[in-house]
Amino acid sequence: MPNGILLVDKPKGITSHDVVNEVRKKLCVRKVGHAGTLDPFATGLLIIGVGNGTRVLEYLMNHEKVYRVKMRLGIITETFDITGEIVEKRPVNVTESQIIEVLKSFTGTYKQVPPAYSARKYKGEKLYELARKGKIIRLPPREVTVYEIKDISVEGCDISFTAKVSPGTYIRSLCMDVGYALNCGAVAVELRRLSTGSFSVDEAIDVFKIDELEILKHLRKLSSILDFPKVILKREALGKAFNGAKIKVSDIEKFEEFEKNSLVQVIFNNELICIARTERKSSFIRTLMKKEADENLLKPLKVFRGNLT
Repeated sequence: MPNGILLVDKPKGITSHDVVNEVRKKLCVRKVGHAGTLDPFATGLLIIGVGNGTRVLEYLMNHEKVYRVKMRLGIITETFDITGEIVEKRPVNVTESQIIEVLKSFTGTYKQVPPAYSARKYKGEKLYELARKGKIIRLPPREVTVYEIKDISVEGCDISFTAKVSPGTYIRSLCMDVGYALNCGAVAVELRRLSTGSFSVDEAIDVFKIDELEILKHLRKLSSILDFPKVILKREALGKAFNGAKIKVSDIEKFEEFEKNSLVQVIFNNELICIARTERKSSFIRTLMKKEADENLLKPLKVFRGNLT
């Protein structure tokens, strides 16, 4: 079974789950998932896990994200984007300089209300599923950070900009908040995710336009995905790692620097064997080696048995 990570450029008008289903169908693999939903009206980078790749998705969700956004002033919808039912229209009486000033004022940390139509869950159900049933849930605001807003372009009531934000930030909510600050309302009209952490949409593929073999060519090995420090395992310690037993100092071939009680990726033959939690700081390993003290070093948390060829 194929294992790895795909960077997908999601087209407009389909759900993130549609992308998952397309990969399942073309690769004949049931175990497929994604790291962070993109709305149907949005396009851009969607990180897809295949096989064992689904087990590392949780480590790829909490990265900063960059979006290219177009919002329209003077409109308020129930979904905070142009696809929703229009609740109100307001006159737009603001200058370009006022728009830019207010938009840039959102740089920093603030408390944001998640849209009622979103994939966040309330008592086990997604908010948009509840909203479609007529149950509008207003969750309390939560702290998000807008690191940067740049490349602002104003064309009448349409404002385009690039935003770098913390994980969990809703761009639709940001547009709504900017609209309220300008006293005219606003909705997201176009949204494109340009990057997540170090992953860029420039490296992504459209899985709807290529076949199975081409998709497999773009499947990235798990050992090249995570940014945890790497620990290279000796061959004779493979069985121990696969069985989830603690890894000792003598089991290690090489290592990158790491702190105590942090996560590392354990590698053999350029394949991810497990993700482990450290019980010592890397700088202490040399001391243990000098003393010939073969102490426990790593505790495996997730073992990837199917990765080694």
